[in-house]
Order: sequence, then structure tokens, then C-alpha cells
Amino acid sequence: MPKKVIKNQADKIDADLDPVLKRIENAGVLLDTKWLNKINKEVSDKLLTLSGLIYKHSHRDFNINSPSQLATVLFEKLHLPTAGIAKTKTGFSTAASELNKLKGAHPIIEPILEYRELEKLRNTYLETLPKLVDKDSRLHTHFSQNTATGRLSSSEPNLQNIPIRTETGEKLRHAFIAPEGFELISSDYSQVELRVVAHISQDKRLIDTFLKNEDIHARTAAEIEGVPIDEVTKTQRHKAKAVNFGIIYGISAHGLAEGTGMSYGEAKEYIDKYFTLHPNIKKYIKDTILFAQQKGFVQTLLGRKRELPEVNSNIVNVRLAAERMAINAPIQGTAADLIKLAMIEIDKNLGKISPKSKMVLQIHDELLFEAPEGEVAKVADFVKETMENIYPLDVPLTVNIEAGPSWGATKPI
Repeated sequence: MPKKVIKNQADKIDADLDPVLKRIENAGVLLDTKWLNKINKEVSDKLLTLSGLIYKHSHRDFNINSPSQLATVLFEKLHLPTAGIAKTKTGFSTAASELNKLKGAHPIIEPILEYRELEKLRNTYLETLPKLVDKDSRLHTHFSQNTATGRLSSSEPNLQNIPIRTETGEKLRHAFIAPEGFELISSDYSQVELRVVAHISQDKRLIDTFLKNEDIHARTAAEIEGVPIDEVTKTQRHKAKAVNFGIIYGISAHGLAEGTGMSYGEAKEYIDKYFTLHPNIKKYIKDTILFAQQKGFVQTLLGRKRELPEVNSNIVNVRLAAERMAINAPIQGTAADLIKLAMIEIDKNLGKISPKSKMVLQIHDELLFEAPEGEVAKVADFVKETMENIYPLDVPLTVNIEAGPSWGATKPI
């Protein structure tokens, strides 16, 4: 199990964080509803275009949002291949993960995927958020600590799942703005879970990479592919990134193959090479599963427990899922503990640094602040120093700091 597990501090951390979360909830974040309405109009127009394209490819009109009607069109009318497609009680699944397997099989698939993504964004955020602001146009989410891993959850509305890698998701972030005379500061832990992996597993290569401040994914790719780090291609780095983050979630060769386009054999060989280079990570996985089987739980560096009785289940799929949770929970949970500690410490002292500054959002490994324009630099320095020194790991914690007029327009400072 994890190195240097100390007496359980989770209850104290959560109790100390409660009033901090209440202050964040009460502060809220300013929302530009006019901007959201503009984006909503653009998305609605795009959805009309996509639905027309989907109807053209399917030679009929139907309810694109109905999984059963969509399955009928794809698998009964268009006869798309069903090999490897998961089944539900009502027939073949049309979940995004299954439709992704059909990319290239028919020109209808990509517009359906785009339609689904935009429709979800419109329903979840673009049409909903403007209705939830108060009289001052501020949005107040509710945070809960009642999660299995210790991570915070957000509801009414949920702001933790705003898409990161899509153009519309990026535009959505521009709606979260600073009041006049203020700027927003974003402080984001860099690869915190991988740094926790390095510390917990005591993997020498991983620790050395972080101590040298190297690109962890490029370094992994270079080692596995046997090439100099400056000759690593984007494709090679993508594969290495999938493995680095996948290991945290107990990735299988099948999962890696699906995520990268590798064959099953290539993915298995890639994972085998990874564990040859990182034997302590393999040992961490083995030891953690054994610990869970013997104790019925796993725990973070700060002693936060996750009960996992299913790890001894006779049902194979249930047991394997519990093993993946056992591998991940100490890592994800420790990362959650670290940002909670940082939030508590920042809350204690932010008023002394800048009385008008506020912590207004937490989004997993990222914190968002409002600060007066003339005090951005000192607030940013204080936040960065606090987050990077909140807990002693054998690798440095690194925080990326940005500031700007909106969440979507922040730039490094």
C-alpha cells in the first residue's frame, strides 16, 4: 500500500473545508448571460445543419435523441456492422463509446457524435445556466464532499464536467467572467495524479523525470520506443500519455488498443514494456490489490479510506472493476486531499494578501479566483506557493497559473 500513510486526517480535512466551500458557494461566479445566449444560437443553428445531414444519410427523419430509434436506423436500416458493439436490454448500444467503434463505417457516424455532444452541451449548460443566476448575474453551484474517492462533486449546476477539448466547451468558459476592475486567476495542478503515483510507488524513472522537469509523456515514449526524447513524434507521445494516465485506472491491453488504435498485440506489448521500465508501478498495483483483498479497503497518503468488499467477489467483472478502483483510489484520493488542504490554507490567508479577492470555483485540480486588477500578481504568487508546498512529496508539485478577463481568456503570468 501507499508509502508513508499517516494517521487518518480525512475527517479533519473535510470538516475544515466545509466552511471554505460555503464561502465559495455564497460568493458565486459572475456569468455573461448575453455571451451564453449568443453561443446557444450558434449551437442551435449547427444542430439544425447536423440533423439535416443525419436525415440525408439515413434517408428518413427520426428522433436522433432516441437511442432505440437511432439503433433501428443504424443497425436495421443501414446495416452497419455489429461485431464488437455492446448490447443493452433493448438491442445494440448507441452510446458514444460504441459509436466511436463505427467511425469510418458510414458517413452518418461523425455527424451523430457531434450532434450528441452539442445537444448535451446545449441542454446542460447553454439553456440552463442563464436561468440559475441571481439578481447580480452570479452563479452559485453546490459542492459536496460525499464521494467515494474524496473528490468534490458539484451540482445545481454541475460545473465539474464542462468539456475541455472541444471548441464549444472552450467558448463556454468565456462566459465565466471577472467583474469590472477585477481579473480571474486560474491555478491548476500539473499532472498531480502522476506525481502522486511517482511518490507512492517510489518508481525511480518517474521520480527522476519529475525532478528533472521533463515532459513525462515524451520521456515515457522515448524509453518505450527506444528513441531520443527530442525525436519523439506526436503519435508516440499520444500512446505514452494513454499508458501513463491509463495505468492510474488499471488500463488493460484491450482498453489501450481502443484508445490509441493499436492492435491488441501491440497494446499488450506496449504495457509489458512499460512495466519492465517501471517495475515499482507494477509492484504498487500488485501490492495494492493484495492489500484490498486482505483488508477490504484502500487508503490515501493522508489515510482516507475507500471500502472495497467487491474486490473478493466471485463475479469476475465485479472483482476486476473493484481491483481497478483499488489501484486508482489512493492516487485520485490523495490528489483530492492535496487540493483540499491547499484550499483550506489559501482561505486562511487570502484576506490578508488581498482583502477583496475571492476563491470562486474548484474544478478537480483547478482553483478559480477573482482578484482586483492591481493585485493579480501577488495573489497569483501566494496561491502558487501555497499549492506547491502544501504537502511534502518526493517529487515537486507544480502549478500552472493564468489570469484574464474570463475563464476562457486566461493567459500564463
